[in-house]
Amino acid sequence: MNDNEERPVTIITGRVWKRKGGKVEGVHVMLVAPDDDSAVRRALESLAAEGYAEAELDQIGDMDGVPDDEPHLSAYQGALEGEVSIVTFDAPI
Repeated sequence: MNDNEERPVTIITGRVWKRKGGKVEGVHVMLVAPDDDSAVRRALESLAAEGYAEAELDQIGDMDGVPDDEPHLSAYQGALEGEVSIVTFDAPI
């Protein structure tokens, strides 16, 4: 990939907690970054800024296309605009 090509949107999946030992939430973080290490670092910084005390990140990869449904569609668009987009949901126990 050269510098003139647009970078794909990266998605990172995992679990987050607002406080240690508290309620677990599933998380999808979408962003554009030059490499996986930068993506993970920016994701963790953004989660901390949103008040999450703990995070376990499971998978990282590039999105294949535009999501069909909200809230992922808006998160994808935000990532294209330079934001770190965080989508949380109830995690199965």
